[in-house]
Amino acid sequence: SDPQDAATTIMGVGEYLCAILRAEYGFNVIHHMGMYDVESRDDAYAKAAVGLEEVLAKNPSIEVIIDLHRDAVNGNRKLVTNIQGMEMAQFMFFNGLSYTRARGELTSLPNPYIQENLAFAFQMKLTADEYYPGLTRKTYLKGYRYNLQYRPKSLLIELGAQTNTVEEAMNACRPLAHIISMVLKGENKHGQ
Repeated sequence: SDPQDAATTIMGVGEYLCAILRAEYGFNVIHHMGMYDVESRDDAYAKAAVGLEEVLAKNPSIEVIIDLHRDAVNGNRKLVTNIQGMEMAQFMFFNGLSYTRARGELTSLPNPYIQENLAFAFQMKLTADEYYPGLTRKTYLKGYRYNLQYRPKSLLIELGAQTNTVEEAMNACRPLAHIISMVLKGENKHGQ
């Protein structure tokens, strides 16, 4: 994809996901288009936090935050599955625990919503596995907090990777929107 053309990047995929959530499921969605990893990924979350806090300050009624990423994988690894005759990029729910084995609880990076974040991601994973088997990868748990501390319903999604086509990523948006809607509206079999 052309890095100069936002429509063919993960941001374009995010815009498509937002459009489906708005048009088909009636959600009021704000898509923040800040790019925080262009120069370096090292402090991308710290930079993104500033933009996120601005959006939340202007829109305090926001209940759900979804951070959409594209994963980086081994060059020959393809994260794709076929669902209903369509090639789709697989996606993964990613959670930060504010805890590492080496350091224990990361008190300098508190997240009061760790349990709620985990429950939200697990609801998504259960619903995805039930309605779209094979579309999601294993849920990933890591030590830091990844800006998930702002709302109980915060979600980080790795949708496909650099080895996927834009079309494969776009194709995954419709089932992803369906999963998000079912969980948020309590229409999945696992309840809230």
